[in-house]
Amino acid sequence: MNTKKRLDPIVLKADFPILAREVHGKPLAYLDNAASTQKPQAVIEALDEFYHTHYANIHRGIHTLSEEATAAYEEARDKVAAFIHAPDRRGVIFTRNATEAINLVAYTWGRANVGPGDHIVVTEMEHHSNLVPWQLLAREVGAGLAHVSITDKGRLDLESLDRLLQGPVKLVTFTHVSNVLGTVNPAQEIVARAHAAGARVLVDAAQSAPHLPADVELLDCDFLAFSGHKMCGPTGVGVLYGRPELLEEMPPFLSGGGMIRRVGRAKASWNDLPWKFEAGTPAIAEAVGLGAAMDYLSAVGMEAVWAHEQELATYALERLAEMPGVRVIGPPAAPHLGGERAGVVAFTVESIHPHDLAQALDWEGVAIRAGLHCAQPLHERLGLVATARASFYLYNTREEVDRLVDGIQKAQRLF
Repeated sequence: MNTKKRLDPIVLKADFPILAREVHGKPLAYLDNAASTQKPQAVIEALDEFYHTHYANIHRGIHTLSEEATAAYEEARDKVAAFIHAPDRRGVIFTRNATEAINLVAYTWGRANVGPGDHIVVTEMEHHSNLVPWQLLAREVGAGLAHVSITDKGRLDLESLDRLLQGPVKLVTFTHVSNVLGTVNPAQEIVARAHAAGARVLVDAAQSAPHLPADVELLDCDFLAFSGHKMCGPTGVGVLYGRPELLEEMPPFLSGGGMIRRVGRAKASWNDLPWKFEAGTPAIAEAVGLGAAMDYLSAVGMEAVWAHEQELATYALERLAEMPGVRVIGPPAAPHLGGERAGVVAFTVESIHPHDLAQALDWEGVAIRAGLHCAQPLHERLGLVATARASFYLYNTREEVDRLVDGIQKAQRLF
């Protein structure tokens, strides 16, 4: 990976209008990017321009506005395909978010391919969105659900994976980057081991696609899911990438307009990919906004985004390690792609509940997340009732890390 290109977060911060505001009289330091990222002016303008000049429903109309809207929507699909290096645009399905993308696979591929006695393998660090759909599927069809264990350092135990792969495993699904631990899992290695055992693989890229270069051909995964709102795009739009040959075999997820080829009184036939899985009026403007977000990130350079976040994570870990009573969760930072920690730092502060800490930091203008982060089993595995989490993006600075540390120190004195 080329890590020579560097970004200037001060310059980029000016592209995000909301980052100019104050909170409780203090400049906003937005450190909740794992939950959702802010939107650059280019994305806001793309949405505004689309609604002002091109909006209409797509694929059905032959008038000028419909044709322009259809072209903009399908151009966004091409941008997604290029961003994740998808070999075939037919494999790019627009969904509402990563959660819907994962559910699509569970309800269609899962119910067609997983049966009694089969096994689905997940990990102990999964977000609920990549756990609950598989719990429901396993319960419904009589399949087993097994968990790859994690080490005390927050890494996946690959020997545990190998043991689980000795059984009748139909699917291995895992998060590329943990939204709590920040762990960057060895995705290529996991995919290769799963395929060697005859299993299909779904990668939850909600926390990786916004932060490091994504390449589905390099990963060799069967499915990949991510959300637009975590990568400078609008809410309400996400992506499922699937191998076209698998998507062709899968039954529809939702039925209705747009996903059909022909409808008779008793039966219907389905549209071509990718529209087979995009029933009804989709999130047209949001897809256009996601395309603009990908243009923005591509111009910055994903290698530069990753390198910047690694520097911030390393600095944050150094500062927090100096503080008495602060426990950081997860592995150490690693300044290279394939390293062990992304720009997510979860921690606890002795004698202060994470919710109280988050409120105290908010009064200093510092926005973090506190709670279970939709990862209750992981917190139970670590023996924690909750954690505080700071998560970084391309517009964050070392000075904001310092403000985080200063805010924690003030909270310690307060409590």
